[in-house]
Amino acid sequence: MHLSSRLLNAVTAVLESARGKPADVVLRSTLRGHALEPEEKRLVSRSVFAYFRWLGWLDQSKPPRTQIAEAWKLADTFAQNPRAISDADLMAHALPPWVHQVMNLSPDFLRELQREPRLWLRARPGSGEELAQRLPGARRHSAVPDALSYNGPADLFHTAEFRSGQFEIQDLSSQIVGHLCAPRESQTWWDACAGEGGKTLHLCDLMGNKGLVWASDPSQWRLDIFKRRAARAGLFNYRIKAWPQNNQLPTKTKFDGILVDAPCTGIGTWGRNPHARWTTQLSDVDKLACLQSQILGAVASSLKPGAKLIYSICTLTNAETRGVADLFEATHPRLTPEHAPNFLAPDEKAARFEFLPQQVHANGMFVALWCTPR
Repeated sequence: MHLSSRLLNAVTAVLESARGKPADVVLRSTLRGHALEPEEKRLVSRSVFAYFRWLGWLDQSKPPRTQIAEAWKLADTFAQNPRAISDADLMAHALPPWVHQVMNLSPDFLRELQREPRLWLRARPGSGEELAQRLPGARRHSAVPDALSYNGPADLFHTAEFRSGQFEIQDLSSQIVGHLCAPRESQTWWDACAGEGGKTLHLCDLMGNKGLVWASDPSQWRLDIFKRRAARAGLFNYRIKAWPQNNQLPTKTKFDGILVDAPCTGIGTWGRNPHARWTTQLSDVDKLACLQSQILGAVASSLKPGAKLIYSICTLTNAETRGVADLFEATHPRLTPEHAPNFLAPDEKAARFEFLPQQVHANGMFVALWCTPR
């Protein structure tokens, strides 16, 4: 890939500013300060992510422009033939060495992380087929309702369909979490770690804009973003309240269902967010596993009889997945595993799911489900 001097300057500016800051945040800020055409902005974004995706192969002593060119050469080689990068090279260079200590890695998993990620859309309930017909480049998923992959030319944020709230950009694995919750119209739910509200919106939508969904997060500004997204979608069956995720609960309400989409190391997203590979530390794993257990323990008392508790994280470390789930079951024996259909294998049911990136062509995700006695 040949980049003009102007685009190389923009890419270099992002890389220099991304030391100690999230690359996607720096990228948005940098692009706002450059007068670039939409296609040029896409090239800058792809170049930044290619750099971090192939960083483990690059010679850091070389000038940034040389490293950018090397990253693109590796990306092009891989795109033409993913097997051109050997299993041994992937195991040695794709991720920091500490990751091998905390989870089982395979060449297929790493090869998926090196691909440019698919873009997934979530249409409003029952409207997936119609949206696929209206958006060139959109294709419905064969098993997950109203999920579409997108490979078209449009800037989706400027489409009439997006502005009118007909779809959200949401990863496939996150959409599956909403379907595993399976909320009903008459129920009251709590998204305890709502963030900017992607999964909250899905719950509200699945409930047909009825019932009530509480959304909480430590960051009020994230909840404010959720409010704007909900307004665009025309959803109003929610209530928000900031919560620092401690034992002082934000409400005394008892819920039919609680979703804990907890903060995590995010290793399942490292194909989409390769910069995080090089900023996340080994110490984060145990620290976040403790926080995840704390949040689960704090919300468990807010469940009604016969209610569901869903734990989901977009990482795959042993400590944050099975470790947290096993500890929760040992310390909360009144809750029992809740079996749900596997959307990717409808004949199977399970109480725990591990969606691997190479299987779903989306973010990696771990989900565990429990229920209280009636």
